[in-house]
Amino acid sequence: MTTNGKERGSAIARALAIIEAVSKAERPLSPADLCYQLDIPKPSVHRLISQLEGDGYLQTSMRGLIVPGDRLHGMALGILYSSRFKALRQAILQKLTDEIGETCGIAIPNGTEMIYYDRVQTDWPLQIHLQVGSHTPSWCTASGKLYLSSITKDRRLRLINKLPLKQYTRNTITDANILEEELQGIKKIGIGTDNEEFVDGMVACAVPVYDAKGRLFACLFTHAPVIRKSLHELLHYVPTLAKAAKDLGRLIDEADGDSKNSD
Repeated sequence: MTTNGKERGSAIARALAIIEAVSKAERPLSPADLCYQLDIPKPSVHRLISQLEGDGYLQTSMRGLIVPGDRLHGMALGILYSSRFKALRQAILQKLTDEIGETCGIAIPNGTEMIYYDRVQTDWPLQIHLQVGSHTPSWCTASGKLYLSSITKDRRLRLINKLPLKQYTRNTITDANILEEELQGIKKIGIGTDNEEFVDGMVACAVPVYDAKGRLFACLFTHAPVIRKSLHELLHYVPTLAKAAKDLGRLIDEADGDSKNSD
């Protein structure tokens, strides 16, 4: 009984160590990387990865590398979605929406898509409704293009060449080379834009939300119908967005600090 308990505890500890290593890694890890970093025997690593994949915490990329799965993404989002941090996050978004006069929200990268994580809508009768939890394409949204611009060039080019690049509107970029040029420009200025590329009649811009290590954790965006604001007019609010993004970044660090203190 005691031996089984110890063995089970060891397996749980190893599984959690693998999850932590994958979630904090700057790049996708291979099973060999995990064996070396965590000093876990190769058969055990493969067995645990298989189990964690089956449970949805991890997934294996086309190149055989280990990346976070949907359930792990959900756990990360759940920290910020706790009642305490939800109130603070909503307060930041509400203030931003009041200042800009347009819907503002947070999008989080999830593979080749962005998750429409949270938002505060404006009170205008004419609005563009995207439900919280919606998955939006990365290649034609302000937040998605900003995220793509933030990853390494080699990884980005591999990803772009695998994207379907579906044409949603007359302005959607469907050529991989033109998209890469666009992303290089976005990388230089640190501002993502959507000039009626995802939804006809809607423009948007986005700024990055960084964690304490300087990694893009999320994107803060605002969007508006073009009959009310042009993309050029929305871009005037970038400094306001950037200030709110810093506040959200501090909130992420606070949540992460609380998580570590509870360990």
